[in-house]
Amino acid sequence: MINGQTGAVRPLGRFRAALVASPPLWWAMLYFFSLLCGYYVLRPVRDAMGASSDAAAVFPRGLIAYGERFGIEVGEFTLQLLFTATFVAMVLLQPLYGALVSRFPRRVFLPAVYLVFIACLLGFWWAFDSGIPGRGAAFFVWVAVFNLFAVTVFWSFMADVFDNANAKQFYGYIGAGGTIGALVGPAITRFLVGPVGVANLLLVSAGFLAVCLLCIIKLRPWALARERSHGGGIDGRAMGGSILAGLRLVWQRPLLRALAVLMFFGVGVGTLLYNEQAAIVRAAFETAEERAAFYSMLDWAINGLTIAIQLLLTRFLLQRYGIAPLLLLPALAIVVGFAALSASPLPMLVAIVQIVTRASEFSLAKPARETLYTRVEREERYKAKAVIDTAVYRGGDLTFVWVHKALAVLGSGMVFLAGLGVALGMAYGAWRVVRAERLLPQDPAVGAADGQHKPT
Repeated sequence: MINGQTGAVRPLGRFRAALVASPPLWWAMLYFFSLLCGYYVLRPVRDAMGASSDAAAVFPRGLIAYGERFGIEVGEFTLQLLFTATFVAMVLLQPLYGALVSRFPRRVFLPAVYLVFIACLLGFWWAFDSGIPGRGAAFFVWVAVFNLFAVTVFWSFMADVFDNANAKQFYGYIGAGGTIGALVGPAITRFLVGPVGVANLLLVSAGFLAVCLLCIIKLRPWALARERSHGGGIDGRAMGGSILAGLRLVWQRPLLRALAVLMFFGVGVGTLLYNEQAAIVRAAFETAEERAAFYSMLDWAINGLTIAIQLLLTRFLLQRYGIAPLLLLPALAIVVGFAALSASPLPMLVAIVQIVTRASEFSLAKPARETLYTRVEREERYKAKAVIDTAVYRGGDLTFVWVHKALAVLGSGMVFLAGLGVALGMAYGAWRVVRAERLLPQDPAVGAADGQHKPT
């Protein structure tokens, strides 16, 4: 690994030097590129299911008939039902993931997770090709589960491969690799969906997940070397413990509680903005082509700003000032943005706030949060992190998608005024994370060896 002393070398020069001196960085970037590229190949298909006005194309016939018995038009609650189903799936899968992490070593459960995802994609390829009823809802829920579990496993593994100093140096670059994948994935879908069809796009995504498997195998020696250097002597064996330990750890550890609060309200900000933006765009633009152009502009602006910050600013801020500015500055910007939207919810202002919200999350807040997991024990890194990134995340989605449904009848101004309160909750969570981070040891192996756990 290379150290952080790069002097006055330009950011791109530091990037090239990092690539030459650190082969794990190459594999990590390829891993994250392939993961997000595979996901973003699927995302347009998922979003089409969520935006469909044809309930029969999304939900099973039995559910539609059940709603009709009570005079309920299922299609009027498409997103609410899909988000609810996603949350239920997350809660049910969390103990299964905990059991997998507890009972099997990393060399087994990491490849197993991706093999299951690949098998699911092959199953959905058959379902889409055969026109199975209810495939839309099942696919929407599965993609949401896949995204959260696959990404949280990725960052947990990165915390095994890189220590805190390397994380501060490399995570911005690794995130940039993922952002490039997020740009390439939709382009693949756009150009291939016509010639090959929706079903065969799932096979393209499965190919990218196979590359992820290769990267896991290539990175494993560095993860084991880091464990040996810390004197743990565990060499990738199963970590043991309760399958529900993640929930207990989130409740007991101040840092994990603060991260859960930050995640819950951060998701709330995004969910309210996403749902209200859709309503504003429908009212502001008459045709589907105009709406598509607006969303295309939005995505390119978000990803362009994200990659610029990741390459030029994230590493500098992390190494010079730590996590505080990366968490607090985005929270402050979002509070200001929602205050402006509550007064004047214009489409272009909504776009600006959306760009700032998502770009700052991807380029600043997420790398800052992920570096923290290099300084905690493996059980917190895999089990507690999975609880926060999946159950808490989707719990926030579920809560605020229904909150939006209730507030939308009062108009956009009221939605964004409520969102201002949610943004303040997010800022509070960020502040608590910054405070709790100061109590962490720089090397988690030292605290583990001495039995030093901070009081709760």
